[in-house]
Amino acid sequence: MNEIQVEVTYFKQGGPKNTDTALQVSKKYADEFSVKDIIIASTTGMTAQKSLDYFSPTEFNIVILTHSYYFAGLDKKQEFPEQLMNELREKGLKIFSMTHALGAVSRSFRLALNQWMPVEIMAKYLRQNFCQGVKVCMEIATMAADAGLISDLNKDIICIAGTGRGADTVCLIKPMPTSMFDKLRVKAIFAKPL
Repeated sequence: MNEIQVEVTYFKQGGPKNTDTALQVSKKYADEFSVKDIIIASTTGMTAQKSLDYFSPTEFNIVILTHSYYFAGLDKKQEFPEQLMNELREKGLKIFSMTHALGAVSRSFRLALNQWMPVEIMAKYLRQNFCQGVKVCMEIATMAADAGLISDLNKDIICIAGTGRGADTVCLIKPMPTSMFDKLRVKAIFAKPL
């Protein structure tokens, strides 16, 4: 058999109301494709908490990528409550905060000087031509690889992200570190907003 057929879930609108469905879709395909590394973007912890309803930390390597510290400005150290981080770590989730792969120093130039740099142009392209969640899925895949949180870069991972808050995008990805971003491959999109 030379073909694999999958069912794609399209949401009429993006956002947190799609989180449970996106997590159901991700669990279905994690089981179907025997994927053990589940990489999830979570800003406030809501999606991270809900992931436990679908994925057992004893069966899956659940990696939660948060916004970096001070992402929302100097007045807000971290959007994801530290106490919740600790509680979820105790339940077996790996929670990691680092500079965004497709932002980093480029974001500073864009905000301070209104000057777009190549990496942020690429991020903008991915957001506008696919959706915010696909861009974030690619980004967290490479960030988790950089942090050493993916057990085997030769195996596919499932990434879950969203539009703003919550989850509405699920991708099957061949991960790569940021230094080899050109070799990262989105193999399938299982869910995304229209």
